[in-house]
Amino acid sequence: MRVYKTKNYEEMSRKAAHIIASQVTLNPDCVLGLATGSTPVGTYKNLIEWYEKGDLDFSGVTSCNLDEYKGLSPENDQSYRYFMNHNLFDHVNIDKTHTYVPNGLEPDSEKACGQYEEIIRAQGGIDLQLLGLGHNGHIGFNEPADEFPKATHCVDLTDSTIQANKRFFENESDVPRQAYTMGIGTIMSAKKILVVVSGTDKAEILNKVINGPITPQVPASILQLHPDVTIVADEDALSKTKL
Repeated sequence: MRVYKTKNYEEMSRKAAHIIASQVTLNPDCVLGLATGSTPVGTYKNLIEWYEKGDLDFSGVTSCNLDEYKGLSPENDQSYRYFMNHNLFDHVNIDKTHTYVPNGLEPDSEKACGQYEEIIRAQGGIDLQLLGLGHNGHIGFNEPADEFPKATHCVDLTDSTIQANKRFFENESDVPRQAYTMGIGTIMSAKKILVVVSGTDKAEILNKVINGPITPQVPASILQLHPDVTIVADEDALSKTKL
């Protein structure tokens, strides 16, 4: 596990974007696993800027997103498909038919999750998986639990996650209560993993992820077992971590 300490969010975003850009440059046909949430936005902005300057070409890239709310259409401005279009896909030359997000409108959870696992397998797996880190250690929507879920599955969102997400919705009652998410096993099967973390509010959980015991109560702690993980975090996020 490699850990890069950056001064602030902006430097963290640039460093993470450089890692992704290197992956795309060295392997133009790579499969990127992408994440949503506020932390990766700066990373995506850097990638867009470099594409606009002619330094990056996404035409051969395929992407698979970590998760999607169950019940939201791609056109819903709180869906993760909408997020990806708005924050990256609409601004670069990626082929949108090669960008995959779990089908939130498929009511049959087993069918939706099985189809998504098959999509990932059909691409040959994920070359580089981008992750954020939840306050409770979740990655994707894999919440603290008694065991690590292996494959893409439907989750009931915890109250803490619902509370964290309600600021994006008009009313708390509008926040979806379920989501489809890659499982821990799916995430761990990626060849490389890149984690971006920012802010003092993530300092305690990041220390547990890096230095604590591997436990499904801190889902991201399993990343200690992956052979190629890079964490890019700012000084605030690493303020409680001994490296």
